[in-house]
Amino acid sequence: MAGLTVGFIGLGTMGAPMARNLLKAGFDVTVHNRTREKEEPLASEGAERADTAAAAASNTDVVVTMVSDTPDVENVLFGPAGVAEAAREATVIVDMSTISPQATKAFGKRLSERGIRLVDAPVSGGSEGAEKGILTIMAGGEASDVERVRPVLDAMGSKVTHVGPLGSGQLTKAVNQIIIGGYFLALAEGLTFGMKAGLPMDKVVEAISAGMCRSAVLEMRAPNMLRNDYPLGFKLALHLKDLGIAIETAKAGGVELPLTELVSEIERMLVDDGRGDEDLSVVAAELRRRAGL
Repeated sequence: MAGLTVGFIGLGTMGAPMARNLLKAGFDVTVHNRTREKEEPLASEGAERADTAAAAASNTDVVVTMVSDTPDVENVLFGPAGVAEAAREATVIVDMSTISPQATKAFGKRLSERGIRLVDAPVSGGSEGAEKGILTIMAGGEASDVERVRPVLDAMGSKVTHVGPLGSGQLTKAVNQIIIGGYFLALAEGLTFGMKAGLPMDKVVEAISAGMCRSAVLEMRAPNMLRNDYPLGFKLALHLKDLGIAIETAKAGGVELPLTELVSEIERMLVDDGRGDEDLSVVAAELRRRAGL
């Protein structure tokens, strides 16, 4: 695509398909990943490789970061050979990781002192959404910055919403993760109850799918929970990290999150049991265990 050039940093479960969709859309993309071998498939599809985050940012208009947590973003941006060392003035960094809203605002201030712009644009939709290019993207930042990078965002998502100033994207993602956690736990409880009662669960799911219970979570995850099989869509450990951000932010704002605290407790037990790399729907395994199923 003529115009914007993109540096993409972070090629994990989400980042790799997102970068691939940018290539499919015709953008000139330069990729970098801490584990360098993960760059190779994208290089074979037309991406340039960069030795460092700084190199990925040095000749690009937009830099997308998609890494695991707040310290990772800080290191990519401000660490040795980080983006801030080489990004040109007026470069827009789009952080699509899920991190602390407070840290996002602080990063934006530090970057602005160098003339570099920051948009926070976390996503929802899991690996399926990343692969299909249908992610929901929640953006925070100056309106002009968001509009400048909108073609990049549109290539990775089907719904891009500019929520408000910098940090608003991360706050909106926290809302999303709070609600998602409740959905998953409620679905696990309901299905476990039905199985324990001896109901024909295919008929139960068919019945409730036509009423107020219908949701993407019910449609996409009930079959996995019923089979007690949890192929990866979104890692449990990452959702637990996200809930930690939400709980910390809520406490600072004087908001109680009793359901989120419960979900976090169950997720922590599963992570400690070695199941953190499974899909979030693995919360059903703990409910099944408690019910003797």
